[in-house]
Amino acid sequence: MTALDSRGPNPHGGNSVIHTADPAADPLDERAEDREQYADVAGEDEGGDSPPPGRTLSTGPERAREETMGDVRSGVTDLGEGRGPGWLDEWLAANSERVVAWRRQLHSEPELSRDEHRTTGWLVERLTALGLRPRILPVGTGLVCDLGSEGSNGRTIALRADIDALPLTEATGVPFASNTQGVAHCCGHDAHTAVLLGAATALAAAPRLPGRVRLIFQPAEEVMPGGALDVLAAGGLDGVDRIFGLHCDPRLPVGTVGTRIGALTSASDLLEVRLNSPGGHTSRPHLTGDLVYALGSLITGLPALLSRRVDPRTGTVLAWGAVRSGEAANAIPQEGVLRGTLRTGDRDTWAELGPLVRELVQGLLGPLGVGFDLQHRRGVPPVVNDAESTRLMRAAVGEALGEQAQSGTPQSSGGEDFGWYLEHAPGSFARLGVAGPDTTSTDLHQPNFELDERALLVGVRTMVHTALCALRE
Repeated sequence: MTALDSRGPNPHGGNSVIHTADPAADPLDERAEDREQYADVAGEDEGGDSPPPGRTLSTGPERAREETMGDVRSGVTDLGEGRGPGWLDEWLAANSERVVAWRRQLHSEPELSRDEHRTTGWLVERLTALGLRPRILPVGTGLVCDLGSEGSNGRTIALRADIDALPLTEATGVPFASNTQGVAHCCGHDAHTAVLLGAATALAAAPRLPGRVRLIFQPAEEVMPGGALDVLAAGGLDGVDRIFGLHCDPRLPVGTVGTRIGALTSASDLLEVRLNSPGGHTSRPHLTGDLVYALGSLITGLPALLSRRVDPRTGTVLAWGAVRSGEAANAIPQEGVLRGTLRTGDRDTWAELGPLVRELVQGLLGPLGVGFDLQHRRGVPPVVNDAESTRLMRAAVGEALGEQAQSGTPQSSGGEDFGWYLEHAPGSFARLGVAGPDTTSTDLHQPNFELDERALLVGVRTMVHTALCALRE
């Protein structure tokens, strides 16, 4: 068995220094990463081509033209208008179209995980223009940036957005669709980034903040073990008292925010089992290990045994996604491979699954005389929301949008690397409703994923109020 544990102080090696961006330097690094990493995406994505070198997100004189793309000036309704504070109402009244334009520009020029150089440079420019000092992560993409100063209670609250796109081909047909073949924002990270940039810009306009807000624009959420580890390795959560984040949810109506105490997402691991045995003729299976029969035993037997050895209340699920072996109908093959995902909503169970899976695989294959190599790659821990942080976020949603905006939300079997942050600081992760009357998508990671852009302003209000509520506690 080969057990690959994703935990560690810095999965990429090197030091733990966060680099301060130099506005005079070229923020764009054209280095291309190995695309094979996308085999580790948590599910069903297809690979794509790398973005063409030399292109940047539009800046300077071109920005005004780009930021009106897709008829942004048609306006977008602020569902929380008039709920204050006054400076936030004023900022949104003057800048709502700007937030929408940011999202559309990001959407049209997506970048894959660990290749978000243009997006990072674009964010650096805007944050620097606010008088802030963004710090690019040592891995070269993503950044953290502090806003405000240490208040009387010395609190620092972190707000996080993820900036990477997926290796999918977009099929929405919108005017601002992806212009990079095989790469698209089909999970809403463009919206997350625009929301956090909007919240940052609004907070920078506040008369006074009761503490410090740390902005985390995280790379590589879509690959395991996740760019959250890059942030942590660089000290991005040092001194943070609580951390909060939002994720688009196309099943929730726009204007609502779904919160939940406890487990919100699941740990997500990858399993690969390679089998080997002497092959032979199908007329004499007793002289072989009958490898295909062994594969079948593993396919049905391992999920069944896990269901009897693990508490069902943990939501532990093993599902196979790929099996390959053999060619001829009358020949028993010598090799075969089986791949799947193993998920659980319980942190303690996640820590115990590795040895248990090995024990069960050995028990199933041992009597058949079939050898195996098991690779169990641990992915991300479950997101387990802290009760007090969730209470603060619910209060913030009520202040920002009214009690009608409150919604519960079920636990998901999907993985989200926000869970790494919650191993270091209490916090809460919520779902932002993005379903509108004209949106047709019902799930994430789909080529036709769309969102109601009124959700962007809902997100800005939610993030701003969450930061204020947490700083005042």
